[in-house]
Amino acid sequence: MRAGRLHSLGLQADGTVWAWGYNKYGQLGNNTTTNRLVPVKVTGLTGVVVDIAAGNEHSLAVKADGTVWAWGLNDQGQLGDNTTTQRLKPVKVMGLTDVKAVAAGQLYSLALKNDGTVWAWGENANGKLGDGTRVRKLKPVQVAGLTNVAGLAAGYSHSLAFKTDGTVWGWGYNSSGQLGDGTNTYERLTPVQTSGLTGVVALSARSVNSYALKSDGTVWAWGLNFGGELGDGTTLHRLTPVQLPAFTSAVALGTGVGARLVATADGTVWSWGGNSRGELGDGTQTSHMTPAPVLALTGAVSLSSGQEHALAVKGNGSLWAWGGNLTGQLGDGFPEQYVSRTASLFTGAKSVAAGDFFSVGLKLDGTVWAWGRNEQGQLGDGTTQDHWAPAQVPGLTSVAAVAARDSYALALKTDGTVWAWGDNASGQLGDGTTVSRASPAVVPGLTDVTALAAGNGFVLALKSDGTVWAWGSNSSGTLGDGTTTSRATAQAVPGLTDVKAVAAGSTFAVALKTDGTGWTWGSNSYGQLGDGSTSNWPPRTTPGVVPGLADGSSVAAGDSHAVVLKTDGTVWAWGDNYRGQLGDGSGSTGRSPVQALGFTGGTAIAAGNSHTLALQSDGTVWAWGYNGNGQLGDGFTGDQLAPVQVPNIIDATALAAGGYHSLARRGSGAVWAWGDNGLGQLGTGNAGYRVVPYQVTPTP
Repeated sequence: MRAGRLHSLGLQADGTVWAWGYNKYGQLGNNTTTNRLVPVKVTGLTGVVVDIAAGNEHSLAVKADGTVWAWGLNDQGQLGDNTTTQRLKPVKVMGLTDVKAVAAGQLYSLALKNDGTVWAWGENANGKLGDGTRVRKLKPVQVAGLTNVAGLAAGYSHSLAFKTDGTVWGWGYNSSGQLGDGTNTYERLTPVQTSGLTGVVALSARSVNSYALKSDGTVWAWGLNFGGELGDGTTLHRLTPVQLPAFTSAVALGTGVGARLVATADGTVWSWGGNSRGELGDGTQTSHMTPAPVLALTGAVSLSSGQEHALAVKGNGSLWAWGGNLTGQLGDGFPEQYVSRTASLFTGAKSVAAGDFFSVGLKLDGTVWAWGRNEQGQLGDGTTQDHWAPAQVPGLTSVAAVAARDSYALALKTDGTVWAWGDNASGQLGDGTTVSRASPAVVPGLTDVTALAAGNGFVLALKSDGTVWAWGSNSSGTLGDGTTTSRATAQAVPGLTDVKAVAAGSTFAVALKTDGTGWTWGSNSYGQLGDGSTSNWPPRTTPGVVPGLADGSSVAAGDSHAVVLKTDGTVWAWGDNYRGQLGDGSGSTGRSPVQALGFTGGTAIAAGNSHTLALQSDGTVWAWGYNGNGQLGDGFTGDQLAPVQVPNIIDATALAAGGYHSLARRGSGAVWAWGDNGLGQLGTGNAGYRVVPYQVTPTP
């Protein structure tokens, strides 16, 4: 990946190029000038791409056939097509073949051929094209006298190259000593050697300073140092390279124009420089003159920084971003500027659950973590303090499953006991009181429980013997006991046996029996009982069969709709459909079960207030229904009446849906989230909704 001034580029393993962020000049290459908050594929690049570069407002790509392609701003000929015409999609750079690498400066470009020669084009003030002139070039010219080159770097007005013998050469602007030749001669129109450097394997050129990585793991810097930009702990300008004392085992050097970045052999990423938008990734907006770790970002193999943001690719191929996001340059779908931070991953997840404005994660070690809103103590940490990133729920171990709804949460332990915390206004904590609690406590009298479902103020528990137990609010008959009297302790739902799965909506309940039939009770104003009617008074206070439903394997319930996954992998739903949450393409209330259009191969389902999620056997996630907060994760905020795929997730193993946000557990054990985030329920460490999935991070 590469960071331009306010845009970003990513090169995937399949040779495709993706772009996101600022696009006024077409630098994203998708034939538009519209900024993009999430990555879009660069159009018109056929064939495999092997290298990319991002300038201020233009972009470059090298194909496997050795040709170079360019797009974006072209006022100085930086696209190399012999014109000054802006290009919204890639055009071929004239006369260049056999190229293996490129670099992009502010208004110019460089290319390295397999024969070790360097070629340049675009703006040429101060001689940064290295051809002995100051005349701009609309197509490539060879850099004079430079051979056996192994790598390049392009700055604001100076250029660098290192040769196969490890020496460094520079040309262009030099008033601050950024060429490192021991002088501050104003400019060099052809390459001169940087003093005293050998064994160099990577370079980075900034506005008025330069950096080199040597094969022995040391990092060297030279040029202007007024604000400590060189990272040597001083403010002394350097006309020749000086070693940075912080590094003896560096393995990667950041490119770009913003934060200075270095990765070391132990997996740590280090940064220094300006930090007004959090681009140093240290959780602050305070600049610093010496290297400090980026918060718990480990294993980076490639680093790049733009004017206000930074990017890192890890060894597993994942892309990380932090810093300013005004034009969407972080690619996370968050549509405003904010300060991002990287942190250690929330990994090792077993399952997830979501309440209205908070989330709960269960790890493989049996511990429970929670984040988001906490005014009722629903995070279980003994306080009512909100958390913007996951924090462990104290005292809970050996947990097998979690559930959440509204402002309370539940945990099922491996010993079959149930624990509850949070809001208790309707007695949903099952402890015989209506007093809310900020720490987990056992629900008395319940053992051998195998599954839980949390409704709007009421709870269902499924026991190993196939009976269902209920407690909490009962004004709509949701406890299934033939009354509308609420109670704060658990009792069996009369006459309901052989149950294998349960789900709880806002004011209705669903049970699947072992024979695959569905049974419902409670409110029916939107047809959520699935009996062909919307008759709602009196409410149904005892379970009744859903006509025509068979072969159900699992069930989920939203606010006023129910969803069933059948054994054949199809998804069926009934109830409220105003937002398209039934997925049948109609938007009409479903009084009886209807099939979600075109969806097969399902393995799991989840339901939010008015949206539905489904997991396919190939690990992809699909969503439909209400999308006003981006909870469908498709990059937009428009409702969907039929299933659409959530992008960039191909290895999901579990799902959860909150009121207006969504969660997925991935194969690595990491949790990803999208949708409403006004109270931190996505666990990203920042406010604001996300229209595409974003990785959840715990409190460092």
